[in-house]
Amino acid sequence: MSINLENSNLATRENRIGSITGYIGSLSDLAQQSECGTLRGCSRCFSQSSTCLSGCALSQLAAIIDVAVIHHGPAGCSTVAANAYYMSRVMAKKRGIESNTIYVGTDMDENDTIFGSTESLKEIILEVYRRYSPKAIFVSSSCATGIIGEDIDSVVDDVKDKIDVPIAAVHCEGFKSRIWATGFDIADHAVLSSIVKPPEKKRNVINFKNFFESIRPEIIEMFANFDLYPMFLYCNSTVEELSHMSESLATTCICGTLGNCLGNALEEKYGVPYIRTINPLGIAGFETWLREIGRVTDRSEKIEKYIAEQRAIYIPQIEEIKKQLKGLKAVIGMGPGYTFEVSRVLNELGIEVVWALAWHYDKKYENGDVPPSMEYLLNNDIDFEASVADQQNYEVMNILKKYQPDLYLSRHPGSTVWAIKNGTPAVYVDDEYKIFGYKHTLEFAHDILNSIHNRSFEQNLAKRVKLPYTDWWYGQNVDKFLEEGGK
Repeated sequence: MSINLENSNLATRENRIGSITGYIGSLSDLAQQSECGTLRGCSRCFSQSSTCLSGCALSQLAAIIDVAVIHHGPAGCSTVAANAYYMSRVMAKKRGIESNTIYVGTDMDENDTIFGSTESLKEIILEVYRRYSPKAIFVSSSCATGIIGEDIDSVVDDVKDKIDVPIAAVHCEGFKSRIWATGFDIADHAVLSSIVKPPEKKRNVINFKNFFESIRPEIIEMFANFDLYPMFLYCNSTVEELSHMSESLATTCICGTLGNCLGNALEEKYGVPYIRTINPLGIAGFETWLREIGRVTDRSEKIEKYIAEQRAIYIPQIEEIKKQLKGLKAVIGMGPGYTFEVSRVLNELGIEVVWALAWHYDKKYENGDVPPSMEYLLNNDIDFEASVADQQNYEVMNILKKYQPDLYLSRHPGSTVWAIKNGTPAVYVDDEYKIFGYKHTLEFAHDILNSIHNRSFEQNLAKRVKLPYTDWWYGQNVDKFLEEGGK
């Protein structure tokens, strides 16, 4: 990847790394086509649901302490604010800190879409700065501003000399990409181009990209064993902290999809090593990840000691519970940063994955490599049926009906609920740290065991819910979902 921070716009995942939202086949075929360059995404003649990339971009930025997000678009676009603003306040309160982050919609109307509204946008930016004194300002586009060609870059350039805090244009028109994870990259690009400064000195800090830092004290305590301190991004980060990201010893991430753009950019621009391993989920993931951190930061001896201590505590317990999980069959529906990682963890626990749905698939990361999670599965001869389906629940339901798995796992509540209505036990992997390290892998195994042993809720709900799917739909061949779109 060649990063250009002078340009406020960022190419989509489709254009940068060949990401797709439609595929049906097997894991091995998906990887083989990725490696040889023949992978092409399928299209659908019908799409049931998806997510707007602006939600991913702006919720990331709104989680930063004491910033202003100005969403330049119609009032309807600003519905994103409800979740982003609420989550940023809740997460700050959980830490016991106060956040004065604000989220402002410019409420474009018909007159604005015909004649433009750059002058009113300029006034709004200056008023937000005067009234709220934010530490940074992010000015985002919307589908409406993208369609009429509203020049938010010029507006941002015009007001830069009138304010003394970082300000960035954020190009997150919802129609620009079918892959909502492009929004994560757009947020990273905005932070890198406006806030991060060149390094003055190195610090014993690890940049840790995550969503909601739910086990922050636990991870801080773990890294203290290695004389390291994690800087969690972006939830509850301050602008001052983010300005020093280039001085860290390394960058890592709880999810490859979430942090790939940031990690590669910091490495290319400032020489901060990016930890490119499978995610720290499960036993193999946690140990591989820790050992790479040890290698990069010259702390291998301390980390091996920690691994040995933790294995002595948890491995016997994990081995014991695996006896009760062996032979179970599962279907997974998650973002790609978790689908292929959780598949690996289930394999470690003796559970067979019969089908895995990824909400999108990144053919290759910015450094040109196949995602590490895919590489690990193939190197260890793990293969299963797979599809790329952007939260298409009607496809999920067909697969569940055909395979009748013992459980369904998802990171999105809407998908989980539909599986339960179908009578399938479901595990909602809501917290990104739910399978982190030995301790949480053990807890995850117990969650699975509890779900399959207590099925009364699913069974009772399935008896009382009339689903919209007919026998005709359930009789469709799952291998033909994308036939009309072609490969």
